[in-house]
Amino acid sequence: MAVPETVLHEHVTAPAHRDGNVLRWLAAYTASLVGDSVYFVALGWSAKNAAGPTEVGLVMASGAVPRALLMLGGGVVADRFDPRRVVLGSDALRCLLILTVAVVIALTEPALWLLVAVALVFGAVDALFVPAVGALPPLLTTSDQLARVTGMRALSVRLGQIAGPPVGGLAMGLGGPAAAFAVAGLFIALSLPLLLTTRIRPHGPRDAEGPKPGTARQELLDGLRYIRRHRLIGPLVVAGAICELGLTGTLNVGMVLLNAERGWGPSGYGWVVGSFCAGAAASASLLALVGRLPRAGLVLAGTLFLGCAGAAVLAMVPTLWLAAVLASVVGLNAGVFGSLDTALIQAAADPAYIGRVTSVVMLTLVGLAPLSYPLVGAAIGVWGAAPAFLGCGVLGGVSVVVVLASRAVRHAELPRRRSRAAGA
Repeated sequence: MAVPETVLHEHVTAPAHRDGNVLRWLAAYTASLVGDSVYFVALGWSAKNAAGPTEVGLVMASGAVPRALLMLGGGVVADRFDPRRVVLGSDALRCLLILTVAVVIALTEPALWLLVAVALVFGAVDALFVPAVGALPPLLTTSDQLARVTGMRALSVRLGQIAGPPVGGLAMGLGGPAAAFAVAGLFIALSLPLLLTTRIRPHGPRDAEGPKPGTARQELLDGLRYIRRHRLIGPLVVAGAICELGLTGTLNVGMVLLNAERGWGPSGYGWVVGSFCAGAAASASLLALVGRLPRAGLVLAGTLFLGCAGAAVLAMVPTLWLAAVLASVVGLNAGVFGSLDTALIQAAADPAYIGRVTSVVMLTLVGLAPLSYPLVGAAIGVWGAAPAFLGCGVLGGVSVVVVLASRAVRHAELPRRRSRAAGA
């Protein structure tokens, strides 16, 4: 059905935080994230009840394998069949899978093989869902609003991380694994009607050298070539990947070992990681409020440098409170860099390639970055926390060199908001 011209005009010019279409998608995304967090709580505790600690790790890692292996293919599917349809279909499959597991576990004891199978299937479906949902923002709003939407999305991620585990724990305590899986499925189910009412806005013409129809393999290689040849997207993707390799292991594994080495204990770990998350949430709030930062490329380089430098010296500070303050600074700068990196990539990407571009970006998060975990742990075991943190910070700092070496990134700017008269 045709959308009235006045509605399209309002949709194009409305700021993202007042755009009902964007807010519906954001509510759906938040509900789905909470459902994901509850699902992982249910899966982990079910595995603990069924077997030992080693098996818990096996179950929790099982879903990451198909997610990483199939992620690039998920980007091809999103571009070929429309991201919104892929999100709806994959979210419905995730919901059906989790609710089915809830029913099965309510009728019988959760067996280890069942939990591994669920994790594998959920990870495979996630490989479709993650690139598609990440590709939606540029199709929901105008390019000048992408930084704001990225900030709002980051806040949703933090909300899901904060709300999910307590909700999952409460459901486990009151009704056991079956109740926890049921609650996870219901949260994901809540996202479906919101996604159904979310509209994809009309976009401009694709690049002249757009993708040629072909096999899935040809389309995947075409997408990788597009990223490699793009003057702005290529360096930003490489910089993001190097940054993730350098910093993610430090923050996720290194923090645990640092707190053990210093004798700060679990509470100290909570303070440091909580401070990092608070800084990241503050950066998301900043972008959600201001919507645009001038000289985006240089701000991106500056915050990337400060984040890497802060992470490098984090293990050298003598007291817990200083470590918590420094972690908040690292989180703030890392959050600004990540949001600007995403916004610039999505603003520059041809809509025909947005799924494949997003899949490559997400692969660095769920597939590439975890490879550093055992290396960071081994390095801290051999040399201690301070040298390992310094080395990881230096590795992350290579991404700053990549950014500054690219003229396109140095001069990159987020699109300006069009006036109502200009959009008429």
